[in-house]
Amino acid sequence: MTQFDGELSPPFEIVEPQHWRAPIIFNSPHSGSVYPAEFLNASRIDLAALRRSEDSFMDELIGGLSDQGFPTVRVNFPRSYVDVNREPYELDPRMFTGRLPSFANTRSMRVAGGLGTIPRVVGDGQEIYRERLSVDDALGRIEALYKPYHRALRRLINKAHQAFGTVILVDCHSMPSVGVSRDEPRRPDIVIGDRYGTSCASLLPDVVEHIMSGLGYSIGRNKPYAGGFITEHYGNPASGLHTVQLELNRAIYMDERRRERSPRFAQVATDFAALAEALARVPLGDLGPFQAAAE
Repeated sequence: MTQFDGELSPPFEIVEPQHWRAPIIFNSPHSGSVYPAEFLNASRIDLAALRRSEDSFMDELIGGLSDQGFPTVRVNFPRSYVDVNREPYELDPRMFTGRLPSFANTRSMRVAGGLGTIPRVVGDGQEIYRERLSVDDALGRIEALYKPYHRALRRLINKAHQAFGTVILVDCHSMPSVGVSRDEPRRPDIVIGDRYGTSCASLLPDVVEHIMSGLGYSIGRNKPYAGGFITEHYGNPASGLHTVQLELNRAIYMDERRRERSPRFAQVATDFAALAEALARVPLGDLGPFQAAAE
């Protein structure tokens, strides 16, 4: 197994409250900012370029929610190193020396775009690596980082589900304020992703939109982000498992160029706390088992 000499110890952190306010888990899978030395040495681009893929400070925005009775999950390694919001083996054979295992998904749209489980590019399309990686390196990262994270997240979800009969996973991300394409319209403050009505009961996105629009945020749904692997994989409304993805416009809470928190940061964190309380007031009986809407 790949060894990280303590650089990525712990690779992720789960903070459980002593008493759960509600079966709601807040997850930040893309805010990791601990870059292993061997990764930086292998990269053809500098740290500042690598960090453009980060959901910077999203883990801090939700960090205080554990004090309110909501468990939080944060990943410490960067998504440009291993992306946990992908299938376990979405791998681009052009990146590696050696043969990938037969079960690897080499043909997904995400792999084609360079954004597989081991990404080939950062968010703005820059190539990460100077040379090809070994297949063993890729598989080692998946075994040492990806799989333990998902095992721990699954245990937390199961714990909530068994205790309450239902669970809401809020998958928290951030997005650049402008898209790569000039044709893309101005992005809203928040994009709610529910895989077009399939990953959670419809009332949950409605609650999110009602609360956050009432606090002054502009809201979009499913475009340009409908939810990734986590939203799709863990969302099963028919079994009382609800997952909703939130993409927060980075310009709302940070200086994107300097990668610094903006003066509005504290207010955004307060507004997330208000959203958590609103979700906690949703009657559990309304959450499952629930038949998802047709796409």
